[in-house]
This record gives sequence, structure tokens and C-alpha cells, in this order.
Amino acid sequence: MQLNQVLASVLEGLAAQIASTGAVITHDLAPTVIADRTAIHQVFQNLLSNSLKYQRPGQPLRIHVSAAIQAKALVCSVADNGTGIPTEYQELVFQPFKRLHGPEIPGTGLGLAICKRLIERYGGTLAVTSQPGDGATFTFTIPQ
Repeated sequence: MQLNQVLASVLEGLAAQIASTGAVITHDLAPTVIADRTAIHQVFQNLLSNSLKYQRPGQPLRIHVSAAIQAKALVCSVADNGTGIPTEYQELVFQPFKRLHGPEIPGTGLGLAICKRLIERYGGTLAVTSQPGDGATFTFTIPQ
């Protein structure tokens, strides 16, 4: 599977959100990987959509998507300079229906839970590192 094609499809679907936020999205992707195209599309779509939703006010949004093969695993990251997630809530974001914000930011609280289960179905992991005000980096790995 060509990751750049999957990412291009996701970015096309998010074009209106990207334009309205003024986000700058860069990427550095492994050329070809073994993975389920539909699952990777859904994970990228959710992670990028979340980055777009949690932009810091008054701060130009920057998102970087990277993917490489390391130690016989696909390692993908979506990093942004958004609002970030306090350490004590980082595991909660993967639980169904857990949201850290009120109705002012749309969502169901299911996206990250679904992503985590999709990645785990293929023997992988999904984790977040973040500091409030410094953005978040979501990283998933899938064995190759």
C-alpha cells in the first residue's frame, strides 16, 4: 500500500477544515507498507481531524505526518502544535465516549477508541505524548 496515496485521500476529504484553519500539513512517509488501507485511512482521518479541531487560538496550526519502517514495524506519527493533552488525561482519550472538552468542540468521544482498536486488531499499538500548550503526537505501530 502507498501511504502517500492514503494520506492524499484523507487530506482531500478534510480540505474544507484545512482551509478554514489555515493549517500547514507536512509529511515524510515510507513509500510502501503492508497494512489495511481502509484502517489506515480511518486512523489518519481521525488523528488529522482531531489536530484540526484542537488548534491553539491565535497560533498558526502545523501538523506533521511521518511514517517509517523501524525494527520490522510501521511506525506512524501525527504531530501538531495544538492545545495538547494534560498527562493525567492521556489514557482517557482512548476510552469510548470520554471527551476532554464540552459541546463547543464537536465529537462523540469514539474516534480515538475506534482507532486504538483498529490498530490493536493488527497487533499494533497507539499512544500519545503531549504537554498542554505544546501540542500532541499520536504514534501508532503495526508489525510488518
